[in-house]
Amino acid sequence: MKRVLVTGSSGLVGSEAVKYFDDLGWTVVGVDNNMRRDFFGPAGDTTWNLRWLQANTQRFRHEDVDIRSRRALSLLLSRERFDLILHCAAQPSHDLAKQRPFDDFDVNAVGTLNLLEAARQSCPESPFVTMSTNKVYGDAPNEIPVVEQNTRYEYARPEDYNGVDESCRIDQSTHSIFGASKVAGDVMTQEYGRYFNMPTCTLRGGCLTGSRHAGVPLHGFLNYLARVAAQGGKYTIIGYKGKQVRDQLHAHDVVRAMHAFAANPRCGEAYNLGGGRGNSASVVECIARLEQMTGRKMTLDYQPVNRVGDHICYITNLNKFQSHYPTWNVSRSLDDIFDEMLRAEWATHGEKNDEYAGNTDSAGLTVGAGTL
Repeated sequence: MKRVLVTGSSGLVGSEAVKYFDDLGWTVVGVDNNMRRDFFGPAGDTTWNLRWLQANTQRFRHEDVDIRSRRALSLLLSRERFDLILHCAAQPSHDLAKQRPFDDFDVNAVGTLNLLEAARQSCPESPFVTMSTNKVYGDAPNEIPVVEQNTRYEYARPEDYNGVDESCRIDQSTHSIFGASKVAGDVMTQEYGRYFNMPTCTLRGGCLTGSRHAGVPLHGFLNYLARVAAQGGKYTIIGYKGKQVRDQLHAHDVVRAMHAFAANPRCGEAYNLGGGRGNSASVVECIARLEQMTGRKMTLDYQPVNRVGDHICYITNLNKFQSHYPTWNVSRSLDDIFDEMLRAEWATHGEKNDEYAGNTDSAGLTVGAGTL
């Protein structure tokens, strides 16, 4: 029976990976010490996700291990041989990183190195995937010319239509402290692959999302937005008039990409991974769509100063990953994602909106094309 190690196993991508590989009959060991609660308070607590996994899996075991502990990781990997390692643990917030830079770097950079070295000592032949981020590019993508449209910013040149590819530079730009710590883990993962000939890859995720995300104001944009849309409260738009564009990818499709790499691994690769052109939308377009689907207006606030290093328009160019793994695709549309998250919110909080029937008639909103 194959064995997989998943770090950050109670988080969005990690929990999706646990359930996915458990369903395939793998033995799954999850590492998570609920650091998200420490970072974000009770709203970030992932205990609910751990309990759900324990109740809905057959071959999953949880280990309360801190990835900053070199000794704990070394002992775990030397004790058990893993056929696959999926590194999903991270400090994920721009804003929190500037307040707690040592914690941010210790988790994102040192924690990644701890795991890589433990894997090199115990199972160097096993595929190793690090969940990275498109923030490794800093604000270099903002140098791509854009035009302002009614509801979004859009690339001005036809050659940029498919988005940002892996040739975008990762230095000489402003990253945020978070982006810089993720660069360190990203490059180290590549280096272990190239220098030690280990089957490693880093997946530079765009906006990764799904109903199992513990979204908070500082991180998890779409999940938190859907929560406000379903339950009420106020959502604050930060900068760029809300016209900044992101492409959304469901965590299930992220894990499918991990599995594709594991089945045919390469050494030291880096891939951009996101929803692509078809799942791209601005903040105000997402708000309009959620208001349409729920039948209620959202209470909004606007902060005109954008986050440092934030992207104006970022769409993931998927050509490299799809050329290496042509059977992989984006299987869940933006409307599929909205629908799942709204239903999950109402189910969790016991509220039902009688007007909502899963309607996906866009009524003029073309998400992914840039029109309203």
